[in-house]
Amino acid sequence: MAQTTEEAPRGSGSTEGRPDWPVIAVVVLLAGVFAITQGLTYPLLALVLERQGHSPAMIGINTAMTPLGLLLSAPLLPVVARRYGPVRVALASALGVALLLAVIGATRSLWIWFPARLLLGFAIDGLYITCETWINQLAPERLRGRILGLFSSVLALGFASGPFVVAVAGSEGWPSFLVGIAIALLSAALVYASRRRLPGLDEHAGASLFAFLPLAPLLLLLVGAAAAFDQITLSLLPVYGLRIGLAEALAASSVGVLAIGNVLFQLPIGWLADRWSRHGTCLLLCALTVAGAAALPLAATERWTLWPLLFLWGSAAYGVYTLALVQLGDRFRGAQLLAGNAAFALVWGLGGLAGPPLAGLSMDSLGPDGLPLVLGLLYAVLFVAVALRR
Repeated sequence: MAQTTEEAPRGSGSTEGRPDWPVIAVVVLLAGVFAITQGLTYPLLALVLERQGHSPAMIGINTAMTPLGLLLSAPLLPVVARRYGPVRVALASALGVALLLAVIGATRSLWIWFPARLLLGFAIDGLYITCETWINQLAPERLRGRILGLFSSVLALGFASGPFVVAVAGSEGWPSFLVGIAIALLSAALVYASRRRLPGLDEHAGASLFAFLPLAPLLLLLVGAAAAFDQITLSLLPVYGLRIGLAEALAASSVGVLAIGNVLFQLPIGWLADRWSRHGTCLLLCALTVAGAAALPLAATERWTLWPLLFLWGSAAYGVYTLALVQLGDRFRGAQLLAGNAAFALVWGLGGLAGPPLAGLSMDSLGPDGLPLVLGLLYAVLFVAVALRR
C-alpha cells in the first residue's frame, strides 16, 4: 500500500469494490463544465469594465471580490452542507451562479457588481467543494490517484476554455453571459439528475474547517504552495518574459504552455501515485519544480528550450495539489472530508493572495530572476517538509 505523507488514521468514503463510473463521470463533467463558467467571467467582466472606462486599479479591486467570496465562504460551507446536505448546496450554488450572471449582465453597473461578484465567489466555492468531496468519496483507494488526476485535468481544461468562449462570443451584449448562464443551469440539471446516487455525509465529531486545520498541516502547505505558484505565474510570468527581452507574444504564451502541462500530466501523476507511492511522487514533483525554477533563466531565451521546460515545470508544480486531494481522500471521510476541502479552498485563497506580492517584491529587489528564486525556494521548503513528515 502506498504511503501517505502524514501519519494519521485513514478512511475513505468509497468502497473498495467496483467504482460507480457513471456517477464519477457526472461529477468530473460537472466540475469541468462549471469551470468554464468561472474561467469566462474573469476576462469577460474585465473587458466590459475596460470598455466602460474604469481604471485598471478599480478593475482589479472589483475582480478581487470573487476570491474574497471564496475565502469568506470556506468556513461556512461545511456547516451549511451538514445541515442541508451537499446536493442542496451544489444545486443552490449552480442556480446562484446563473442568477448572479443574469444580474451582472443586466445591470452593467460597477457598484452592483461588487456585491454580486462577492456572492459569485460563495456560489462557485459551494459547487467546487462539494464536487471535490464527492469525487474523493466515489474513488476507491487503489484508483484514487488516477481518478483525482483525471478530475484535476478536466477542471484545468474547463477553466482554460473559458477565455476562448469570450474570444468567440465577444464581450459586448449578452452572448457570453448567456453561455455562462446556460452552463450553470446545465450543472444544476446534472446535480438534480444524479441526486439519488451522489454520496451524502457521515456525521463526524469536530467536522468543521477550523477543527480540521491542525489535522493535516502538510496537506494545507501543499495546497498553499500550488496556489502561490498558480497566481505568481499567471500574473508575473509574462512580465518576467518581457523583462528578460522576450517578444510580447512569446511572453504571453508562456502561461498557456504551463496550463497545457497542467491539463495533460495530472492523470499520469495520479497513476504514478497509485502504482508507486504518494510520498515518493510528492517528493519527485517538488524536486522537479525546484529544478525547473533553477533552469528557467538558462532556458528562457529561446522558444525551443522555454516551452518544453514550462510544459514540464507547470505539470510538476500544479501536481502537488492533485497529490494533496488524493491524500485527503485517503485519510478522511464524510463531514471531515468536506471540511478538508473547505480548508483547501481557504488556503488556496490565502496562498494566491500572498504569492504575487512576494514575488513582485523579489523581482523589484533582485531583477527578473527574483521570480524563479521565490518559486524555487518555496518548493525547496516544501520538499524538506514532505521528506521530514514521512
